[in-house]
Amino acid sequence: MSVADERTTAAVSATPPAGSGSGAAAVAGAAHALSERDVHILSFERSWWRHAGAKEQAIRKEFGLSSARYYQLLGALIDSPAALAHDPMLIKRLQRVRDARLAARSARLLSRDD
Repeated sequence: MSVADERTTAAVSATPPAGSGSGAAAVAGAAHALSERDVHILSFERSWWRHAGAKEQAIRKEFGLSSARYYQLLGALIDSPAALAHDPMLIKRLQRVRDARLAARSARLLSRDD
């Protein structure tokens, strides 16, 4: 066996098996789990909207969905490991926004009970 063959054999044996859940291969595999619509939603969410009405109209035009259904899909997508692997910064930002809104809603509800 030549030196080059020994290096190749060593490199192959050091590579974790596919689907082992570690490394860049797992991240790439998770990113492939997203549908075209999921990727399109994430791309759409990267845009910043000044007025809520403009975004609602754009959702209807781009996806043919009601805003309620769109936000249901987005909520599920935010919790998806595949979406996190695809665009970690966007998903973390969307999770922070969601958590802040939930905290504000909870604070309002708690203050009404007093």
